[in-house]
Amino acid sequence: MGYWLRNDMRPVEKMIEAARRAGVEPFTPPVRGGTDGSRFTQRGLPTPNIFSGGHNYHGPLEWIALQDMEKSVRTLTELVQLWTEERG
Repeated sequence: MGYWLRNDMRPVEKMIEAARRAGVEPFTPPVRGGTDGSRFTQRGLPTPNIFSGGHNYHGPLEWIALQDMEKSVRTLTELVQLWTEERG
């Protein structure tokens, strides 16, 4: 996914800024493909992974804490505001 995002890093940059505005320190390790976002990015719509707060995905002990979901919602709200600010 990084290959295609290098052409337009605004979605990643805005996601990092949105997370910081929401009080979340971004953690951005490279991840392999396999997400819907990977397919969108490959087809020209830059779509980085955005956290939901979940843990142990796709396993029998998958879970999510309410406070992590709240941070995710705050981050997404900030992300929308950032894109709105850019558009004027």
